[in-house]
Amino acid sequence: MRQNNMRRPSDRPILGATLQTPIRQNADPEVGLARTPGQEGFTLIEILVVITIIGLIMGLVGPRVLTYLSEAKAKAATIQIQSFASSLDLFYLDIGRYPTSSEGLAALVRRPGGLTGWNGPYLKNNSVPVDPWGHPYRYKSPGDHGPYDIVSLGSDGQEGGTGSGSDIKNWELNK
Repeated sequence: MRQNNMRRPSDRPILGATLQTPIRQNADPEVGLARTPGQEGFTLIEILVVITIIGLIMGLVGPRVLTYLSEAKAKAATIQIQSFASSLDLFYLDIGRYPTSSEGLAALVRRPGGLTGWNGPYLKNNSVPVDPWGHPYRYKSPGDHGPYDIVSLGSDGQEGGTGSGSDIKNWELNK
């Protein structure tokens, strides 16, 4: 039995007809080579082009994602400081004063010695959280800017700083 696209040597071309070479199934028309089953895939150049495109996209998108991440941490620190302020106000209502600097924010989760009327803990999980960068919040009472000062030192963990390293202070949140 003979296939339609295969020519036997005894076949003669018809006058005026063009000769065509048979095309095998699974042949790569650009190269003219047959691929055996199991050899399908991408060429090295195709893979390199895709990797280059992914790299370009990550180069453009990556910095924006990191900016959003640092902004999210600053917002989380702001929310925690506001939560401390609410808890400190409850402490004040129960005791009649804010915790001293030596008692610190720990007075919101553990009864300071000799206090009556303490109805805490005033914070969830019975612990004082650290800021989003893993540093403890600084608490001072009486504060320089109000009855108390609460400060997160930002990503750099040092006073001052700019950008994500800038300090987040409770007295600047209400501006």
